[in-house]
Amino acid sequence: MSVAPGRLIVLEGPEGAGKTTQLRRLDAWLEQHGVPHVNVREPGGTPLGDEIRRLLLEPGRHMDPRAEALLFMASRAELMADVVAPALARGLVVLADRLFLSTYAYQIAGRGLPEGEIRQANALATRGIVPDLTLLLTIPAAAARARRERRGAPDRMEQAGHEFHARVERALAMFVSRDWQTDHPECGPIVAVDGDGGVEEVFERVLAQLAARWPDTFTALDESRS
Repeated sequence: MSVAPGRLIVLEGPEGAGKTTQLRRLDAWLEQHGVPHVNVREPGGTPLGDEIRRLLLEPGRHMDPRAEALLFMASRAELMADVVAPALARGLVVLADRLFLSTYAYQIAGRGLPEGEIRQANALATRGIVPDLTLLLTIPAAAARARRERRGAPDRMEQAGHEFHARVERALAMFVSRDWQTDHPECGPIVAVDGDGGVEEVFERVLAQLAARWPDTFTALDESRS
């Protein structure tokens, strides 16, 4: 008997949007409802990826933007080969805390690297895997900054400065447009979700988007509360 293909669901957003919190909430919901799944994060998720994550996020470390981009790609290639591709082949739901949409925002828009070269490197790293859905959490810039400040000591990416993060946020807002998605099919469908509000309020919006697309897996909100 053949195994139904898995689904790759990505949560994206600017720093402070709450994507990691929502991924943990979604992980708990899937566990409660008996849906087989795995969680991954970028960079990281493998022994090599975790070491790369330490290098990339260590505060105060100087790094050339091209080296930064290639380190992200190396972590991604390992994650796809060791975790994501096998999980999808087994029919699992894969929840990803960031994926290559972040590269388009942070390295292309934020760092100013050439899009064509980054897309080629990303194609090599991703092995042809395309997200089934990316939920892009949106939040006012001032609210995102306040959340980042409450988290304590910033990591290296968070230390990049206001102008850098402004470029990232503008790029993320552009990614929800139909034209951008048509021109970037490797990123799959992208849907904006209002990330402003309490954790459960935002989670209801997340689950509603998933239930609308896959009602067989993500039951209606009133059922999830029973």
